[in-house]
Amino acid sequence: MATAEQRDIPVNINAIGNVDPIQTVQIRSMVNGQIDQVLFKEGQEVRQGDMLFKLDQKPFVADLDRNVALLHKDEAQAANSAMQARRYDELEKQGVISKEVGDQQRAQAQVDASAVNSDRAAVEASRVQLQYSEIRSPIDAKTGAVLATKGNLVKANDTPYLVQLNQIAPIYVTFSVPEIDLPTVKAYAAAKRKVLAFPKGETGNPSEGVLTFIDNAVDTTTGTVKLKATFDNKDRRLWPGEFVDVALNLSTQKNAVIVPSTAVQTGQQGQYVYVVKPDNTAESRFIAVERTYQNVSIVSKGLAAGERVVVDGQLRVAPNMKVDVTSTVPTSANSSPQNANGV
Repeated sequence: MATAEQRDIPVNINAIGNVDPIQTVQIRSMVNGQIDQVLFKEGQEVRQGDMLFKLDQKPFVADLDRNVALLHKDEAQAANSAMQARRYDELEKQGVISKEVGDQQRAQAQVDASAVNSDRAAVEASRVQLQYSEIRSPIDAKTGAVLATKGNLVKANDTPYLVQLNQIAPIYVTFSVPEIDLPTVKAYAAAKRKVLAFPKGETGNPSEGVLTFIDNAVDTTTGTVKLKATFDNKDRRLWPGEFVDVALNLSTQKNAVIVPSTAVQTGQQGQYVYVVKPDNTAESRFIAVERTYQNVSIVSKGLAAGERVVVDGQLRVAPNMKVDVTSTVPTSANSSPQNANGV
């Protein structure tokens, strides 16, 4: 036996969701080289800026040194040409040389200055190439399997990638709801409605997130709308790629009368329950069940809070029959969303 109770019951939409990383990065080298060091372990969590791979830097250092040396040489040549141009300016004013000779020296000084600018660009490019020999993580993420180890030769933007990074905190859960529920979802979306995610096989202690995305179109092939919820996932409970049971909480129905769903029977004239009267006799009473939530039924008509109902052995009960109450069960809802109907 159980007692009908009056409680606030969530109004949920339930679905099957898939866990997706917010960001996925496939790490590739931007330069050609040989891997000298792998500075992480497979499955390790890394922070943005952490070094993942280090290529053999000797070729890049040599190229940088060569370009720096050429820059210094051309800087000296440009300084000498500029000094000569100033001297020729004075000689030209004194009439010692012709204007044509002075113009030639000034042009040479400009050529040498341009060469210095070109050398500086080459030095900067060499420094960039040297930086690219240190491959760092662009995001906070968890590493996957390493596909290239020390000693392997890599090429710029080559396939396959070196390792894949998945951001798992925070993380998305993607799910779809029927388009008939779209107006209801949109009406509550601005309030950042709570979303519960239950990993498969688990019925309690759900992960909690908030609805953050509604797709801009209905999928015409399925008649559904894609939604996304964002979860902090600090406990790393949700894992990319896994399927979860999702309950989108839209609102709360206040003071709903509930009974265990096992108490509700179905007959030719509709749904009914056996109510145990104060004298412990049974009364068959037709009721209107608005919906079910988890393991309880919300009754909109025919039953009042505080009335007692039979939850087991209904086949042995008849109207006005004396009922022997052997046990009383609580009227409560489990945390599992499996038995909950939609809105």
